[in-house]
Amino acid sequence: MCGIAGHLAPDRKASGDKETVARICEHLVHRGPDDYGLVQDGPMALGHRRLSIIDLSSRAAQPLSNEDETIQLAINGEIYNFELLREELEEQGHVFKTDSDSEVALHLYEQEGIDFLSRLRGMYALALWDGCKKRLVLARDRFGKKPLYYHVGPKGIHFASEAQALIESGNFDKEADLEAIDAYLALQYVPTHLCAFKGVKKLPPGAYLDCRPGSTPEPKRYHRLKFEVRRDLPLSQAAHELRKLIEEAVRVRMISDVPLGAFLSGGIDSSLVVACMATQSRLPVKTFSIGFPSKDHSELTYARRVSRLYDTDHHEMVVDPDMVSIVPRLVRHYGEPYADTSAVPTWYLSRFTKQHVTVALSGDAGDEGFGGYTRYRYARIARMLLALPKPLPRWIHELLSRLPIHQLQPVRDFGRRLLESEATRYLGLIAHFPHDDRMQIYTPDMQKRFGRDLIAADFETRLRESPADAVGKLMDLDIQTYLPDDILVKVDIASMAHALEVRCPLLDQEVMSLAASLPSDMKLRRLTGKIVLKKAVQDLLPSEITERRKRGFALPIDRWVREDLWQLVNDMLLDTRARQRGIFDIPAVEKLLDLHRRGESRGLQIWNLLMLEHWYRTFID
Repeated sequence: MCGIAGHLAPDRKASGDKETVARICEHLVHRGPDDYGLVQDGPMALGHRRLSIIDLSSRAAQPLSNEDETIQLAINGEIYNFELLREELEEQGHVFKTDSDSEVALHLYEQEGIDFLSRLRGMYALALWDGCKKRLVLARDRFGKKPLYYHVGPKGIHFASEAQALIESGNFDKEADLEAIDAYLALQYVPTHLCAFKGVKKLPPGAYLDCRPGSTPEPKRYHRLKFEVRRDLPLSQAAHELRKLIEEAVRVRMISDVPLGAFLSGGIDSSLVVACMATQSRLPVKTFSIGFPSKDHSELTYARRVSRLYDTDHHEMVVDPDMVSIVPRLVRHYGEPYADTSAVPTWYLSRFTKQHVTVALSGDAGDEGFGGYTRYRYARIARMLLALPKPLPRWIHELLSRLPIHQLQPVRDFGRRLLESEATRYLGLIAHFPHDDRMQIYTPDMQKRFGRDLIAADFETRLRESPADAVGKLMDLDIQTYLPDDILVKVDIASMAHALEVRCPLLDQEVMSLAASLPSDMKLRRLTGKIVLKKAVQDLLPSEITERRKRGFALPIDRWVREDLWQLVNDMLLDTRARQRGIFDIPAVEKLLDLHRRGESRGLQIWNLLMLEHWYRTFID
């Protein structure tokens, strides 16, 4: 796990800008505090910050080169099938200089060209320079575990692992992209096809750029999850296959030359990862949990239950966050506006875990792969209701829409949008600011510019083009958007801010491929999710873990905004600078704050606005 950066000059005869790359790398030290490397070969300058995980020796420092030093590689991440690939490549005559996992990508490219990407099993963002062909290949893993930002301009192509590092290079003006801001307000994150900084782009998951000096490359996909349903596979066999794949995915992620452990929330996903680790480890697994003073917002009891079951070396921490001081840290590290409140506990959990280990396994991707989110149940209910004889669906819509806002708000929001498109219903359940709410707080200019809901239109297209079945389309949508742009961003930034590598067995390509091949009723039956996953691990975990209601990091955000952050919120959202941006109608923002002060739950929306204003002041102003 590391940070990468580079510059490709616009002319084959020009030189790569080592000074700029060095400056970018200075802002990536937290991702790789152990070593630093910088090479320049003609128009290419390539930099690397190293977090040593496999082969801790200096010979494994990056950028790595092939036998005749015509190819250079810098990679952020881990290749889990490196041992098998290395055996194969050595049989074909390749000579390795290190014992690292990264070097296999270098020789695999020599052997197979750009097709080497389809052979890699892992999480990575990589930059490979072929000096003979004057070719730069930038690539990102299948599901977007590791990030990669780039900018194409008159000075060539600049790229980096994090947005703020790229911006701090000083090679282009810092200007906000308002379409990205509109998307952020809806989603709490900026989706891959946009970037908050105008002119900066994000390489999509499962894609690569084939760059030459002076070119303007476009991303090319090398992977797309296939939703080709296997109807002949009974549940028992599917569970058996899944169990074997998960155990193997855990095994290869336990390869490390540094101390290793696991996040343990007490939910089914992290618990099954710990269970599989414990059955394959000679020593007690180190597990890490975080809780809050209020029992209503803590899951430590369940984590302790799993820890006792598998006799883990358990570490837990109760946190009462200093919200005023954590906000600027989050804003600075996330680079783009980001308002998922669970970034707060993930930040503290990562910092706590790093005190004991350098690698941690997590249970991320279980919900997207196996139907764990409540929104999938709502989607199934909507299809059932819409299939009723008319005018029953409209009557139900009118009845649910009249529920008091303080009671069953998700049900009320669902009812309001029952007769609308699938994408609008989805956004109504997950959005901080659905389109009608954004229109209420925007200035007239912003209302005119974003009168059409661009995010809903994009999601509608994705849903229409997805080959999955009815409910599977929403899971496919989440795997394309919410998983890489929210969940994986949250964990990558929070963990790498503390030089901690996090590995996700449930995101393994074989596990996800099997999940995509299963019909939705193996994941979601009636209103119960993760059916096949629970069956696969039923002998590993008690029912109080597998059957309990999903909570995630339940946070007292309404209280935090009303108490800890109230003065900061008023100072930042209502002052002169906020008024002059021309984005929000200030009286509408004042009304929003007043509603929250008087007891209405608007904490998430206010947190969203606070993080955005802080982002403007940190990066744009």
